[in-house]
Order: sequence, then structure tokens, then C-alpha cells
Amino acid sequence: MPPPAIVLVRPQLGENIGKAARAMLNFGLTDLRLVSPRDGWPNPAAGPAASGADVVLERARVFDTVADAVADRAHVYATTVRKRGVTKPVVTPEVAARAIHAEAGGSAILFGPERSGLETDDVALARTIITVPINAEFGSLNLAQAVILVAYEWSKHVALASPPEVAIEPPAPQNELEGMIGQLDAMLEAANFFFPPDRVPTSKRTIRTMLTKPAWSSQEVRTMRGVLSALAGRKAHR
Repeated sequence: MPPPAIVLVRPQLGENIGKAARAMLNFGLTDLRLVSPRDGWPNPAAGPAASGADVVLERARVFDTVADAVADRAHVYATTVRKRGVTKPVVTPEVAARAIHAEAGGSAILFGPERSGLETDDVALARTIITVPINAEFGSLNLAQAVILVAYEWSKHVALASPPEVAIEPPAPQNELEGMIGQLDAMLEAANFFFPPDRVPTSKRTIRTMLTKPAWSSQEVRTMRGVLSALAGRKAHR
């Protein structure tokens, strides 16, 4: 199915439009529709807030009414709390995302103005209400947060590229660890660290346990031995 259109109804601040565009592009959405933006469009404040999501802003379309903005979509969702006098199915973003991927005809998701949210007449145009489960004592979401929650749930059902994996070096062989531990032991002996004598075996065992817990790579072992050599050399030159 085509990706859903994100419809910002009477958005007030250009910064919030830009942040919403950034949230959209993070999860592969580019169809941004604006209904009667308060400060007109284009808005110079949107670009910096979009942080590089310029393609979304460039493709954004402006409409006079919500009905015009969703005219080509068969399924319209309204993100809001349940409106008094409006009886419609209420679902979470996760449930809505699964439905959007299964529904023919395309979908649009409505987001209301920052201060007041969608009005009852806006919600009346939708077939389903999306409500985010949220702390009842603090239910304040900004526009971009609401967009990113819905966009993320939609993206879970498409094959977006994951961040590149960073190769992890294999653990160093035991003989390299033994060399590092031996070097440290010798330095500690010279510094009279091991005292009293009856605690020497326990102290050495504790140090060995500490140094063999992490999966040291060969590079890390070499770096640590370089540190120890530098410390030993500095002491020798005092």
C-alpha cells in the first residue's frame, strides 16, 4: 500500500512543521499536506527545524480544507483523544499501522493545531481515531512527537535500512592477556603494591579477574601495555 499522507491541520509555527517533516523522513514518509497553515507557506522557520528533511518540505502541498487534503485517500485517521459526540473506532498507533499496510486505497493521518488539537468537525471526516496510550496526569505531546510515534509504528512494517554495523574486533588470544597481566604484576611488585604478603595471592587473583572479565581485543591489549610502559618509563626517569 502507498505510505500514508501526514496532514497537519492549521499548524501554527513553522518550526513545528519543520520538526514534523524531520520526524516523517526519519521513518520514510514524504507526503506532507498542510491545511491552512497560520503563517502561510512556505515558512522560512521550517527549513532549519527540519534539519535536512528538505525533500519533505519541498513536496509539501497546501489545502484550504481538511476534506480537500484527504480527498484522494480511502482511509482517514484522526490523532486525538476521543471527542464528545463522535462515535468512531479508537485504536493505538500500532494497530493503526497494521491496518494502514493492509488497506487498499491509501490512508491519511490528521494531526491538529499545536494549542488545541483537532476540532470535532475535523475528526468527523475521519473513519478511525488514533490515541496514544500516555500518562493520564501529563498527556502533553508536541506535534513532532505525535508524528514520530505514528510514523515509527508504520515503519516497523517496511524494510528501512538499519544503521551500518560496526565490526567488533575478536577477543585477544590468552597469551596476549598473560603478557599484559605479567607486565602489570611486575610494575605493582616494583611499587610495593602487594602487601601484606599473605594477601598477595588474593590480590593477584582479583587483578587477573578484573582484567579477564572484558573481551579485550588485541588492539586494546596493545594500548594498555603502551600505557603501562609509558608509566614505567616516566617513573624510571624521575
